[in-house]
Amino acid sequence: MSKQLHETILFPDASFPYIMYTANSEKIIPEGRGFNDLHWHEELQITLVTQGRLVIQVNGIDHELLAGQAILINKGVLHVTTHLTHNGQYVSFNFPEKLLAFYADSAMEKNYVLPYTDSSLVSLVIKGDVEWQQIVLDMLWDMKKRFDMTKKWGWEYEVSIKTVQLWLILIHNITLPSEEAPKYVKLQQERLQLMLSFIHQQYSTNITLQEIADTAHLSISECTRSFKKTIHMTPYDYLIKYRIKKSMELLISTDYTVTEIAHRVGFNHVNNFIQSFKKHQSQTPKDFRNSSNEIKQQQRKN
Repeated sequence: MSKQLHETILFPDASFPYIMYTANSEKIIPEGRGFNDLHWHEELQITLVTQGRLVIQVNGIDHELLAGQAILINKGVLHVTTHLTHNGQYVSFNFPEKLLAFYADSAMEKNYVLPYTDSSLVSLVIKGDVEWQQIVLDMLWDMKKRFDMTKKWGWEYEVSIKTVQLWLILIHNITLPSEEAPKYVKLQQERLQLMLSFIHQQYSTNITLQEIADTAHLSISECTRSFKKTIHMTPYDYLIKYRIKKSMELLISTDYTVTEIAHRVGFNHVNNFIQSFKKHQSQTPKDFRNSSNEIKQQQRKN
Protein backbone atom coordinates (compact mmCIF):
# COMPACT_ATOMS: atom_id res chain seq x y z
CA MET A 1 0.00 0.00 0.00
CA SER A 2 1.34 3.43 -0.88
CA LYS A 3 2.31 5.73 1.94
CA GLN A 4 1.94 9.15 0.27
CA LEU A 5 -1.74 8.48 -0.37
CA HIS A 6 -2.13 6.89 3.03
CA GLU A 7 -3.57 9.20 5.65
CA THR A 8 -2.64 8.41 9.22
CA ILE A 9 -5.45 9.97 11.19
CA LEU A 10 -4.41 11.89 14.29
CA PHE A 11 -7.21 11.31 16.75
CA PRO A 12 -7.75 14.02 19.42
CA ASP A 13 -7.77 11.24 22.03
CA ALA A 14 -5.67 8.13 21.31
CA SER A 15 -7.73 6.13 23.80
CA PHE A 16 -10.89 6.92 21.81
CA PRO A 17 -9.94 6.71 18.12
CA TYR A 18 -12.94 8.54 16.69
CA ILE A 19 -12.92 11.86 14.86
CA MET A 20 -15.37 14.15 13.10
CA TYR A 21 -13.94 16.44 10.42
CA THR A 22 -15.90 19.51 9.34
CA ALA A 23 -14.94 20.61 5.84
CA ASN A 24 -15.65 23.28 3.26
CA SER A 25 -13.68 24.15 0.11
CA GLU A 26 -11.33 26.40 2.12
CA LYS A 27 -10.37 24.23 5.08
CA ILE A 28 -10.86 21.08 7.11
CA ILE A 29 -11.17 21.21 10.92
CA PRO A 30 -9.27 19.54 12.52
CA GLU A 31 -6.67 19.51 9.77
CA GLY A 32 -7.05 16.49 7.52
CA ARG A 33 -7.18 15.34 3.93
CA GLY A 34 -10.05 15.04 1.50
CA PHE A 35 -10.88 18.06 -0.62
CA ASN A 36 -9.05 17.67 -3.97
CA ASP A 37 -6.64 15.34 -2.19
CA LEU A 38 -6.79 11.67 -3.19
CA HIS A 39 -6.09 9.43 -0.19
CA TRP A 40 -7.05 6.29 1.74
CA HIS A 41 -6.97 5.28 5.40
CA GLU A 42 -7.42 2.20 7.57
CA GLU A 43 -10.58 3.59 9.18
CA LEU A 44 -14.17 3.42 8.01
CA GLN A 45 -15.65 6.76 6.98
CA ILE A 46 -19.18 8.11 6.87
CA THR A 47 -19.55 11.51 5.20
CA LEU A 48 -22.70 13.58 5.68
CA VAL A 49 -23.35 16.64 3.50
CA THR A 50 -24.58 19.41 5.79
CA GLN A 51 -24.84 22.22 3.20
CA GLY A 52 -24.77 22.54 -0.58
CA ARG A 53 -23.76 19.75 -2.93
CA LEU A 54 -20.61 17.69 -3.27
CA VAL A 55 -19.10 15.17 -5.65
CA ILE A 56 -16.99 12.52 -3.99
CA GLN A 57 -14.99 10.06 -6.08
CA VAL A 58 -14.61 6.62 -4.53
CA ASN A 59 -12.37 4.13 -6.35
CA GLY A 60 -12.86 6.16 -9.52
CA ILE A 61 -16.66 6.35 -9.34
CA ASP A 62 -18.26 9.78 -8.86
CA HIS A 63 -21.12 10.12 -6.38
CA GLU A 64 -23.11 13.33 -6.24
CA LEU A 65 -24.59 14.04 -2.82
CA LEU A 66 -26.96 16.81 -1.77
CA ALA A 67 -27.40 18.36 1.68
CA GLY A 68 -28.78 15.75 4.05
CA GLN A 69 -27.36 12.78 2.12
CA ALA A 70 -24.42 10.60 3.16
CA ILE A 71 -21.97 7.94 2.01
CA LEU A 72 -20.21 5.09 3.80
CA ILE A 73 -16.67 4.42 2.51
CA ASN A 74 -14.96 1.16 3.36
CA LYS A 75 -11.45 1.04 4.83
CA GLY A 76 -8.46 1.10 2.46
CA VAL A 77 -10.44 2.61 -0.41
CA LEU A 78 -9.10 5.52 -2.50
CA HIS A 79 -11.37 8.58 -2.30
CA VAL A 80 -11.35 12.30 -2.91
CA THR A 81 -13.91 15.11 -2.78
CA THR A 82 -13.65 16.58 -6.28
CA HIS A 83 -16.37 19.22 -6.16
CA LEU A 84 -18.14 21.22 -3.47
CA THR A 85 -20.46 24.17 -4.05
CA HIS A 86 -18.99 27.43 -2.72
CA ASN A 87 -21.36 27.44 0.27
CA GLY A 88 -20.99 23.68 0.69
CA GLN A 89 -20.02 21.91 3.88
CA TYR A 90 -19.74 18.31 4.98
CA VAL A 91 -18.73 16.32 8.04
CA SER A 92 -16.81 13.04 7.98
CA PHE A 93 -16.90 10.55 10.84
CA ASN A 94 -13.82 8.30 10.89
CA PHE A 95 -13.43 5.33 13.22
CA PRO A 96 -11.67 1.95 13.21
CA GLU A 97 -13.60 -1.26 12.61
CA LYS A 98 -12.49 -2.55 16.03
CA LEU A 99 -14.92 -0.08 17.62
CA LEU A 100 -17.74 -2.16 16.12
CA ALA A 101 -16.25 -5.47 17.27
CA PHE A 102 -16.22 -4.72 21.03
CA TYR A 103 -13.09 -6.88 21.40
CA ALA A 104 -10.76 -8.94 19.19
CA ASP A 105 -12.06 -12.32 17.93
CA SER A 106 -15.56 -11.57 19.21
CA ALA A 107 -18.66 -13.05 17.60
CA MET A 108 -19.51 -9.49 16.53
CA GLU A 109 -16.18 -9.14 14.70
CA LYS A 110 -16.46 -12.56 13.00
CA ASN A 111 -20.12 -12.32 12.01
CA TYR A 112 -20.96 -8.64 11.61
CA VAL A 113 -17.77 -6.65 11.01
CA LEU A 114 -15.05 -8.45 9.01
CA PRO A 115 -17.44 -10.09 6.51
CA TYR A 116 -18.30 -6.52 5.42
CA THR A 117 -15.08 -4.55 5.94
CA ASP A 118 -12.95 -7.30 4.32
CA SER A 119 -15.35 -7.76 1.41
CA SER A 120 -15.17 -6.04 -1.97
CA LEU A 121 -17.77 -3.53 -0.74
CA VAL A 122 -16.41 -0.12 -1.71
CA SER A 123 -19.08 2.35 -0.62
CA LEU A 124 -22.75 2.78 0.10
CA VAL A 125 -24.69 5.94 -0.75
CA ILE A 126 -27.41 6.85 1.77
CA LYS A 127 -29.91 9.19 0.10
CA GLY A 128 -32.82 8.81 2.48
CA ASP A 129 -35.41 7.62 -0.04
CA VAL A 130 -36.24 4.51 2.00
CA GLU A 131 -37.16 4.39 5.68
CA TRP A 132 -33.99 2.73 7.03
CA GLN A 133 -31.82 5.27 5.21
CA GLN A 134 -33.78 8.14 6.74
CA ILE A 135 -33.21 6.61 10.19
CA VAL A 136 -29.45 6.41 9.48
CA LEU A 137 -29.37 10.05 8.30
CA ASP A 138 -31.21 11.21 11.44
CA MET A 139 -28.65 9.32 13.54
CA LEU A 140 -25.77 11.02 11.67
CA TRP A 141 -27.25 14.48 12.32
CA ASP A 142 -27.55 13.51 15.97
CA MET A 143 -23.90 12.35 16.00
CA LYS A 144 -22.82 15.67 14.52
CA LYS A 145 -24.68 17.43 17.36
CA ARG A 146 -22.87 15.28 19.93
CA PHE A 147 -19.47 16.15 18.43
CA ASP A 148 -20.31 19.86 18.20
CA MET A 149 -21.49 20.08 21.82
CA THR A 150 -19.25 20.37 24.85
CA LYS A 151 -18.21 16.81 25.64
CA LYS A 152 -20.18 15.66 28.68
CA TRP A 153 -19.49 12.73 30.97
CA GLY A 154 -20.13 9.48 29.09
CA TRP A 155 -20.17 10.99 25.59
CA GLU A 156 -17.69 8.37 24.27
CA TYR A 157 -20.18 5.66 25.26
CA GLU A 158 -23.06 7.51 23.63
CA VAL A 159 -21.15 7.98 20.36
CA SER A 160 -19.97 4.33 20.38
CA ILE A 161 -23.47 2.97 21.05
CA LYS A 162 -24.95 5.20 18.34
CA THR A 163 -22.27 4.06 15.85
CA VAL A 164 -22.85 0.37 16.58
CA GLN A 165 -26.63 0.84 16.20
CA LEU A 166 -26.06 2.65 12.93
CA TRP A 167 -23.74 -0.13 11.70
CA LEU A 168 -26.32 -2.79 12.55
CA ILE A 169 -28.96 -0.97 10.49
CA LEU A 170 -26.51 -0.61 7.58
CA ILE A 171 -25.39 -4.25 7.44
CA HIS A 172 -28.97 -5.41 7.84
CA ASN A 173 -29.72 -3.60 4.56
CA ILE A 174 -26.46 -4.06 2.62
CA THR A 175 -26.27 -6.69 -0.09
CA LEU A 176 -22.63 -7.70 -0.29
CA PRO A 177 -21.02 -7.75 -3.73
CA SER A 178 -20.46 -11.28 -5.03
CA GLU A 179 -17.11 -12.50 -3.76
CA GLU A 180 -15.85 -13.66 -7.15
CA ALA A 181 -13.22 -11.02 -7.75
CA PRO A 182 -12.15 -9.33 -4.50
CA LYS A 183 -8.55 -10.54 -4.81
CA TYR A 184 -8.26 -9.12 -8.32
CA VAL A 185 -10.02 -5.89 -7.28
CA LYS A 186 -7.66 -5.52 -4.31
CA LEU A 187 -4.62 -6.18 -6.52
CA GLN A 188 -5.80 -3.55 -9.02
CA GLN A 189 -6.29 -1.06 -6.19
CA GLU A 190 -2.83 -1.77 -4.75
CA ARG A 191 -1.16 -1.37 -8.15
CA LEU A 192 -2.88 1.94 -8.73
CA GLN A 193 -1.88 3.13 -5.27
CA LEU A 194 1.75 2.21 -5.99
CA MET A 195 1.72 4.19 -9.25
CA LEU A 196 -0.02 7.21 -7.73
CA SER A 197 2.36 7.18 -4.80
CA PHE A 198 5.34 7.10 -7.19
CA ILE A 199 3.94 10.20 -8.95
CA HIS A 200 3.41 11.94 -5.60
CA GLN A 201 7.03 11.26 -4.62
CA GLN A 202 8.73 11.94 -7.96
CA TYR A 203 6.54 14.63 -9.58
CA SER A 204 9.36 17.21 -9.40
CA THR A 205 11.64 15.03 -11.54
CA ASN A 206 11.46 14.18 -15.22
CA ILE A 207 9.47 10.96 -14.84
CA THR A 208 8.33 8.84 -17.77
CA LEU A 209 5.24 6.76 -18.37
CA GLN A 210 7.48 3.67 -18.46
CA GLU A 211 8.76 4.43 -14.95
CA ILE A 212 5.21 4.87 -13.64
CA ALA A 213 4.18 1.50 -15.16
CA ASP A 214 7.35 -0.23 -13.86
CA THR A 215 6.43 0.72 -10.27
CA ALA A 216 3.50 -1.70 -10.45
CA HIS A 217 5.18 -4.17 -12.88
CA LEU A 218 2.69 -3.32 -15.63
CA SER A 219 2.97 -2.60 -19.33
CA ILE A 220 2.40 1.01 -20.44
CA SER A 221 -0.97 0.11 -21.98
CA GLU A 222 -2.13 -1.73 -18.81
CA CYS A 223 -0.95 1.19 -16.67
CA THR A 224 -2.93 3.66 -18.82
CA ARG A 225 -6.00 1.41 -18.74
CA SER A 226 -5.83 1.20 -14.95
CA PHE A 227 -5.72 5.01 -14.61
CA LYS A 228 -8.53 5.59 -17.09
CA LYS A 229 -10.75 2.97 -15.48
CA THR A 230 -10.29 4.17 -11.91
CA ILE A 231 -9.56 7.88 -11.98
CA HIS A 232 -10.82 8.74 -15.47
CA MET A 233 -7.61 10.29 -16.77
CA THR A 234 -4.30 9.20 -18.25
CA PRO A 235 -1.21 8.87 -16.01
CA TYR A 236 0.25 11.92 -17.79
CA ASP A 237 -2.87 14.03 -17.15
CA TYR A 238 -2.81 13.01 -13.48
CA LEU A 239 0.89 13.94 -13.24
CA ILE A 240 0.24 17.41 -14.72
CA LYS A 241 -2.78 17.93 -12.46
CA TYR A 242 -0.71 16.97 -9.41
CA ARG A 243 2.15 19.30 -10.45
CA ILE A 244 -0.34 22.17 -10.81
CA LYS A 245 -1.76 21.38 -7.35
CA LYS A 246 1.76 21.50 -5.86
CA SER A 247 2.54 24.73 -7.72
CA MET A 248 -0.58 26.36 -6.24
CA GLU A 249 0.65 25.51 -2.75
CA LEU A 250 4.03 27.14 -3.53
CA LEU A 251 2.40 30.21 -5.12
CA ILE A 252 0.40 30.77 -1.93
CA SER A 253 3.05 29.93 0.67
CA THR A 254 6.38 31.12 -0.83
CA ASP A 255 7.95 34.06 -2.66
CA TYR A 256 9.58 31.90 -5.35
CA THR A 257 9.33 33.31 -8.85
CA VAL A 258 6.99 31.63 -11.34
CA THR A 259 10.06 30.25 -13.17
CA GLU A 260 11.48 28.77 -9.95
CA ILE A 261 8.13 27.18 -9.10
CA ALA A 262 7.84 25.73 -12.61
CA HIS A 263 11.17 23.91 -12.14
CA ARG A 264 10.41 22.85 -8.59
CA VAL A 265 7.24 21.06 -9.65
CA GLY A 266 8.81 19.30 -12.63
CA PHE A 267 8.18 21.56 -15.65
CA ASN A 268 11.28 22.01 -17.84
CA HIS A 269 9.97 25.19 -19.48
CA VAL A 270 8.17 28.02 -17.74
CA ASN A 271 5.93 28.56 -20.81
CA ASN A 272 4.68 24.96 -20.58
CA PHE A 273 3.91 25.54 -16.92
CA ILE A 274 1.97 28.77 -17.55
CA GLN A 275 -0.06 27.14 -20.37
CA SER A 276 -0.87 24.06 -18.28
CA PHE A 277 -1.76 26.20 -15.26
CA LYS A 278 -4.07 28.36 -17.36
CA LYS A 279 -5.74 25.29 -18.83
CA HIS A 280 -6.44 23.84 -15.35
CA GLN A 281 -7.17 27.03 -13.39
CA SER A 282 -8.46 29.43 -16.09
CA GLN A 283 -5.91 32.04 -14.96
CA THR A 284 -2.14 32.50 -15.00
CA PRO A 285 0.03 31.54 -11.99
CA LYS A 286 0.67 35.25 -11.40
CA ASP A 287 -3.05 36.10 -11.37
CA PHE A 288 -3.71 33.15 -9.05
CA ARG A 289 -1.02 34.37 -6.63
CA ASN A 290 -2.38 37.95 -6.69
CA SER A 291 -5.97 36.87 -6.03
CA SER A 292 -4.83 34.55 -3.20
CA ASN A 293 -2.93 37.42 -1.60
CA GLU A 294 -5.98 39.68 -1.88
CA ILE A 295 -8.15 37.05 -0.18
CA LYS A 296 -5.58 36.70 2.62
CA GLN A 297 -5.49 40.48 3.17
CA GLN A 298 -9.28 40.64 3.19
CA GLN A 299 -9.43 37.87 5.82
CA ARG A 300 -6.91 39.71 8.00
CA LYS A 301 -9.05 42.86 7.88
CA ASN A 302 -12.14 40.91 8.86
